[in-house]
Amino acid sequence: MNRLSPAKRRQIVAAPVEGNSIRATGRMTGAAKNTVVKLLRDLGTACADYQDRVLRDLPCKRLQCDEIWSFCYAKAKNVPEHRHWSHRTCPSG
Repeated sequence: MNRLSPAKRRQIVAAPVEGNSIRATGRMTGAAKNTVVKLLRDLGTACADYQDRVLRDLPCKRLQCDEIWSFCYAKAKNVPEHRHWSHRTCPSG
């Protein structure tokens, strides 16, 4: 089994942070796509464990969340009529 050096790991983690895809990260770093995915998955698990352990009972009164994005199928102008939100029933009203 091959081990990635800390420098190679930093290089692989930095690429997606800058907006590169997994395939592009593999091409740029010379790492296999599965290696990139496994490293990012392990990093995500480590981050979740850390945050779950450390970020408890914070005295926050306000939070600011920047750059929170998620994939929502398509831009509103590209959504087909049969998938438009107005055709769905809302449980709250």
